[in-house]
Amino acid sequence: MGPDHFTAAPVIDTPLMKQYYQLKQQYPGAVLLFRVGDFYETFGEDAVTASRILDITLTKRGAGTPSEVPLAGFPHHSLDTYLPKLVRAGQRVAICDQLEDPKQAKGLVKRGITELVTPGVSLHDNVLERRANNYLAAIHFGKTEAGISFLDISTGEFLVAQGDIGYLGKLMQNFGPAEVLFCKKSRGDFERHFGPDFCTYALDEWVFGPDYAHDTLTRHFRTTSLKGFGVDNLREGVIAAGCILHYLAETKHADLGHIASLGRLEEDKYVWLDRFTVRNLELIQAQHPGGVPLIDVLDQTLTPMGARLLRKWVVLPLKEVGQIQRRLDTVGALVADEDLLADLTQHLRQINDLERLISKVAVRRVNPRELLQLARALEAVAPMRARLAAWRCARKFRPKSSPTRRCSPTRAAC
Repeated sequence: MGPDHFTAAPVIDTPLMKQYYQLKQQYPGAVLLFRVGDFYETFGEDAVTASRILDITLTKRGAGTPSEVPLAGFPHHSLDTYLPKLVRAGQRVAICDQLEDPKQAKGLVKRGITELVTPGVSLHDNVLERRANNYLAAIHFGKTEAGISFLDISTGEFLVAQGDIGYLGKLMQNFGPAEVLFCKKSRGDFERHFGPDFCTYALDEWVFGPDYAHDTLTRHFRTTSLKGFGVDNLREGVIAAGCILHYLAETKHADLGHIASLGRLEEDKYVWLDRFTVRNLELIQAQHPGGVPLIDVLDQTLTPMGARLLRKWVVLPLKEVGQIQRRLDTVGALVADEDLLADLTQHLRQINDLERLISKVAVRRVNPRELLQLARALEAVAPMRARLAAWRCARKFRPKSSPTRRCSPTRAAC
């Protein structure tokens, strides 16, 4: 069902249903989870959709009356169980909560949409995969080139690129966005170049204006230009990036302080693998049931951040010899110094998903348990920094023909 589709409401017989349809009209293409007491209820086509995806009972409200409407719901405390199923099925989900205590409400309880969760925009742990990024992408088709932008709102990573359709196709394959935005008039172009398999959402044409995109980005980053990010000459890419920030505002994500930079993807820095190469080499996914992709063999990382980074390295091989050698030197140093490796391993085991915990703090959606996890992670960082400083110091002052000297991590000379 497209974002502009909305089935005419049946006869409205109560203030509650009038309130429901008023809220539903704000996001007609989303499944509206409407909080009523201790339940989230869905009505009409949303109820049919929810019943099918969630395997819950479909009943009727006002059965046998002119206002009869399909109904399906679940207890509010089961949101973390059912929300991921809807989102992973490609649904956009509008969460409507009670904005006041029903016991103190005079008349109808005030309700409002507090969050719009989509496949590419989610901060819910049960929706996200811990060891993989969850990218939202936007594409803008220009006259000669196209622009693309990727954002993982759960980590704050924000990237932009520009080039021909072949280049964008490789980016789409390697980043695997969970949701893609494009202009309504470009639907045919998108499906012709990238196929029907992506979860997509079309936005109005005015969102893709260059001035609007530039203003949106500079206002967010509190700058006067985009030169500091090295993307000011990527007209189509900047438009795509601006579209993403617009979409975040539309989906009621206002606290975005953790999105602090805009990175540029440069075509000449990586070996770009097409989808056939990625598939045939089984880099990320096995071709056959029971198969083991390369990432499962390589991934011995201890933290979700490391797993996500390794996954990116596998699909984006480097071309620059200096960068490749730097990685090899790092691995060689850890292999050669078992004590250093053991110490770092011990500290890394104490670190939870630091990237996503920090993002939750920035968007004000962190709970007490997660704050304790963040505190433990930060406590583990300091001794790691000290250990690495001591190691560098020992290497710096080590005579070529003598064993490693021990060095205090607090030595300023190091």
